[in-house]
Amino acid sequence: MIQPAVIKKQRIILCMLCALILATAIIGIRMGYVPLPYDRIVPTLLGQGTFKEEFILFSIRLPRMVLTLLAGMALALSGVILQGITRNDLADPGVIGINSGAGVAIALFFLFFPVKADSFVYALPVMAFAGALLTASLLYACAYNKTTGLQPVRMVLVGVGFSMALSGLMVILISSAERSKVDFIAKWLAGNIWGTDWPFVWALLPWLALLIPFSLYKANRLNLLGLNEPAAIGVGVAIEKERLTLLLTAVALAASAVSVTGGVSFIGLMAPHIAKALVGPRHQLLIPVAVLTGGWLLLLADTTGRNLADPDGIPAGIIVALIGAPYFIYLLLKK
Repeated sequence: MIQPAVIKKQRIILCMLCALILATAIIGIRMGYVPLPYDRIVPTLLGQGTFKEEFILFSIRLPRMVLTLLAGMALALSGVILQGITRNDLADPGVIGINSGAGVAIALFFLFFPVKADSFVYALPVMAFAGALLTASLLYACAYNKTTGLQPVRMVLVGVGFSMALSGLMVILISSAERSKVDFIAKWLAGNIWGTDWPFVWALLPWLALLIPFSLYKANRLNLLGLNEPAAIGVGVAIEKERLTLLLTAVALAASAVSVTGGVSFIGLMAPHIAKALVGPRHQLLIPVAVLTGGWLLLLADTTGRNLADPDGIPAGIIVALIGAPYFIYLLLKK
C-alpha cells in the first residue's frame, strides 16, 4: 500500500511539473524569429489576434511545442520501461540502439521507396516501429542466456555496439543518397524537431493515448520485475512473457517519438532518474512524474536550442546530449 503522504507529494510534484511546462510553453510562444508579445498570447488563443499572430501561434509554434512535449513523454516512458525490465539504470532507447534502428528504417523508407505526401506522416511511425522492433529483437537475442535469462549488463553493452554499428550504416546510406534527401537525414541524426505541423501531432497522439494507460496498467508488473528473478517467479510473474510485452511497448513509444523528432537520446535516461529521486521507485508513482519530466525536458531543450542561433537554431538532440552525455558517464562510473 502506498502511503497517503507519498501520494500527496506526487500530486504536488505533478502540479509543479505542469506549471513548468506551461511556463516554458509561454516563453517559447513569446520567443522566436518573429516575437509574439505576452499580452497578445491569450487574445490570439481566443481567436482575437491578427492573421499574422494566429499564423505564428497556430501554424508554427503551437504544433511544434505540442509535438515536442508528446515526444519527450514517449521517450521518458520508454526509458522507464527499459530500466524496469532490465533492472539497469543505464538503459535508454537512444543508448542501446533502438532509436538508431528506427532511424535506419526511416532512412531506407525515405531514400528508396516512393512516398505519397498524404500518407508519409502516418507511415513514418510504422516504419520506425518495424526498424526498432528488429533491432530490439536482435538485442534481446544477444543478451539472453538460456540458463540465466536476460542479462541486463550485456544488454546495455551490446546495445551500445548496435547503436554505433547502425550509425555507421546510416552514414553509408547518406553517402549514396541525393543531396536534397541527405539534408533531411542529417537533421534527423542531429535530433532536429522536423515534424512541426498538426498532422505529425495526430500521427503521434494515438500511440501515446494507447500506451501510457497500458504502461500504468502494467506498473505493478514492472515493480515485480525489479525484484530478483526467483522472487518474481515466486509471486506468479511470467517473467519472459511480461518482459517481451513491455519491451514491445517501449519500442513502440521510442519509435513513434523519434520518427517525428529525430535521433534524440538521453531523455529516456534522465527523466526516470529525476522521477525516482522525487517519488521513489514505485512505478505507479514513477510513471506519471517521469512522463511529465521527459516532456518538459525536451520542450525546454527545443525552446532553448531554437532561440540560441539564427535562423535555424541548434537541434534539441544536441542540447539534450550536452546534458545527458556527462550524466550517462556519471552513472556509468557510479554503477
